[in-house]
Amino acid sequence: MMAAGLGAPRGSGAVSVVLRLGLLGAVLGTAQAAVYFREQFLDGGLQTSENSKFYAISSRFKPFSNKGKTLVIQYTVKHEQKIDCGGGYVKIFSSDLDQKNLSGASPYYIMFGPDICGSETKKVHVILNYKNKLHPIKKPIRCKVDGYTHLYTLIIRPDQTYEVKIDNEVAALGNLEDDLDFLPPRKINDPAVKKPSDWDDRAHIDDPNDIKPEDWDEPEYIMDTSDEKPEDWDHAVHGEWSYPMVKNPLYKGAWKPRQIDNPNYRGVWPHPQIDNPHYSPDYNIYSYENIGAIGLDIWQ
Repeated sequence: MMAAGLGAPRGSGAVSVVLRLGLLGAVLGTAQAAVYFREQFLDGGLQTSENSKFYAISSRFKPFSNKGKTLVIQYTVKHEQKIDCGGGYVKIFSSDLDQKNLSGASPYYIMFGPDICGSETKKVHVILNYKNKLHPIKKPIRCKVDGYTHLYTLIIRPDQTYEVKIDNEVAALGNLEDDLDFLPPRKINDPAVKKPSDWDDRAHIDDPNDIKPEDWDEPEYIMDTSDEKPEDWDHAVHGEWSYPMVKNPLYKGAWKPRQIDNPNYRGVWPHPQIDNPHYSPDYNIYSYENIGAIGLDIWQ
C-alpha cells in the first residue's frame, strides 16, 4: 500500500478493509465470489497516530468492472478515542489514481463509511460518482460512535438496489435512483395546469370574532422615572439629561388573533403530474468500468 501519514498504532482510526465482487449467490457465501482486494493488517493494524493531521493511504489491484455483478465493500472501523471530528470511510478509485498525490480532491467512484464531526454529524457516507458528479445518499444513516470495532458493508447490485449493513444488520436499503439524485425526476408538475383561484388550502385562519383587548397596546420600553439625574451631570458635555428607558413589564408583544379551523379548507391542491421530458432511464448507474484502487484520505 502507498501511504502518507499512516503508521504505528497510537491513534483513533483502526481500519481493516475487504473488497469483494461476485454474483448475488457469491455474496451470500457460495464459492463463486471473486475477491479483488483483501487486507487484514495481520502485522499489527492500520491506525492514525496524531490528531489534527491529514492521512492518506491507497493500494492498487487488478482493474475490473462490476457491470452485471454485485459489488461488496466491507471493512471494520474502531474509534479508540472519543473523537470530535474524524472519518473512518474508504474510497474506491479508478485504476488511473495518482497515488503519490492522493488527497480529498482526488476523483473517486465510491465513498463509503462512518464520519463523525461535532454533535451533529454522526453518519455513514454513501456517495457515488455518476458522470463525474458526486451524489450522496439522501437517507440519514447513523454510524456507531462507541469505542468498539464495527463491520461496515455496502452492497450494490445490478438491479440498482443497494444495502448498507453495520455489524451484519441492515441499516439502510433501497433503490439507487430513488435515494440518490442521479437522474431528473420521472414525473413533474404539469406547467399548463394552475391551482384554481377559489381553492383554499389554508388549514387555519384568523378568528374573525377575536378582538384585540383595549389595554393590549403597551409600549415595549418606558422611561424609568425612579431614576434621578446625577449631581455631576454636565449638560455641555453630556447633553440634555433624560430618564433611561427600561423594558415595560406590561408589554405583550404584537397582537395576533387566535387561529381556528378553516371551514373552507380543501386540503393541499393535487397538482397534476406529467412525464418529465428531461428524464431518461439509465440502467447502468450502479456500474464502473475501471475499478482499480482503494484508499483512505482522512482529515482527523
